[in-house]
Amino acid sequence: LLRRLENVTVKQGTVDRLHRFLRREIFFSHRDIEKICELLEGWYGVSPPPMDGDHDVEMTTEATPANTPTTPCPIYLYTGRGPSSAAMHLGHLVPFLFTAWLQKAFQCPLVIQMTDDEKFIFKGEYASENSGDGTGANGLDPNRTGDNLDYFANLTTENAKDIIACDFIPDKTFLFSDLDYVGRMYPNIVRIWKAVTVNQVNGVFGFDSSANIGKTAFPAIQAAPSFGSSFPNVLGGGNGGDEVANPATLACLIPCAIDQDPYFRLTRDIAHKLVPSHHPLQGKPSLIHSKFFPPLQGAQGKMSSSDANSAIFLTDTPDDIERKIKQHAFSGGQDTKKKQEELGANLDVDVSYQWLRFFLEDDDELIRIGKEYGSGSGEHWSTGKVKAKLVAVLKDLVEEHQERRNAVTDEVVKQWMTERCIL
Repeated sequence: LLRRLENVTVKQGTVDRLHRFLRREIFFSHRDIEKICELLEGWYGVSPPPMDGDHDVEMTTEATPANTPTTPCPIYLYTGRGPSSAAMHLGHLVPFLFTAWLQKAFQCPLVIQMTDDEKFIFKGEYASENSGDGTGANGLDPNRTGDNLDYFANLTTENAKDIIACDFIPDKTFLFSDLDYVGRMYPNIVRIWKAVTVNQVNGVFGFDSSANIGKTAFPAIQAAPSFGSSFPNVLGGGNGGDEVANPATLACLIPCAIDQDPYFRLTRDIAHKLVPSHHPLQGKPSLIHSKFFPPLQGAQGKMSSSDANSAIFLTDTPDDIERKIKQHAFSGGQDTKKKQEELGANLDVDVSYQWLRFFLEDDDELIRIGKEYGSGSGEHWSTGKVKAKLVAVLKDLVEEHQERRNAVTDEVVKQWMTERCIL
């Protein structure tokens, strides 16, 4: 499968090599990726690579591109973010980094859903004393409600800046808020509601009779962008002009963490009811899943926006990064120098090494660090040495991200969120 992905990316000259997340099996499972490859092979006019032989994928390859396609890409990417805090952390960044690479590799359109509605449904609050009293005192809206829906809507803008800073292709990316765009998707949302029972939703997500109706209704809203017909102008070029492509027949690929799979298993079960019979995947979205990004405290910890020491945030300073890694990153090393030299570190539980697997680009260097740390010998024999390497990598990563984010103004966000054709 990696060879087929290489055949429609590296071999076509769109990227230099397969992403490290693929090379290291951080994105480790999938649904129907082979069908996505088949569509792209047809688009480029190339044959699948031979499957005989046991040799590994060539991770860096000379490009031998076929004729440049003259029709729109037959697939699009879909990912999203639930804006629950103003500051995103590195765990949030992982799927966006990979999606940005996929977009460049496939040269395809991308839609990014901001689920501000979901966060309000699950975490919103109401306080009667916050509702408007009709006077407009202190410059507040006299007709405001007592809930905090606007809070989550405002977080969309802040999170959008971090997402845009991940270096997507502007002309091929549409970023949208559910609160703003849901009208376009509503026909498909209604179709999904009709096709799925409450028992199915409760069985997948564990809701009971105490759940508000929004919780049971929301899965349809997250499922709707899986269908190109939810974007008649964005993926079809309608908008009063000639249609560039047929959005109803585009195949969708969703990069996501493995815990998002239940949403889309449900979607795949009923997908055939929302598409024409000649859809290449019968409407089913294809998925590629990532492993969980470990929290600083290790397997027993949890990254949380309410605990500043549980993660590296994209707003952290270099000093913050160094302090958090040195003080809070769980170590798989031994208690003493003697034991470390005798036994080496347990790389499977060591957070610093695991984070290097996510963010250190050089494969040879990663292998060397793993061998040295795992055996307690060489330059990176100790936890301190490995943590120091991680600190250097993360400082560069976060600094570059912050520089790109600082260039993203509210006006830039508005441009990215403007409905337009991105084919």
